[in-house]
Amino acid sequence: MGRILPFRKPSAGERHKGNTLCRHGHHKWVLDQSQVFDVKQGRLVNRYRCSRCGATRNRAE
Repeated sequence: MGRILPFRKPSAGERHKGNTLCRHGHHKWVLDQSQVFDVKQGRLVNRYRCSRCGATRNRAE
């Protein structure tokens, strides 16, 4: 048996799925459970990770 090739070209939404929102700054931030709390400069610091692209940010609570 040979490989089965797709007959149609993938749409733009399928090719760039999940990337366009993050490129324009609309991340989907989720609290990173591997490092929930960190003490920095006497304040509580939480680490967030984008579930689509994997970018991280730290927020002081």
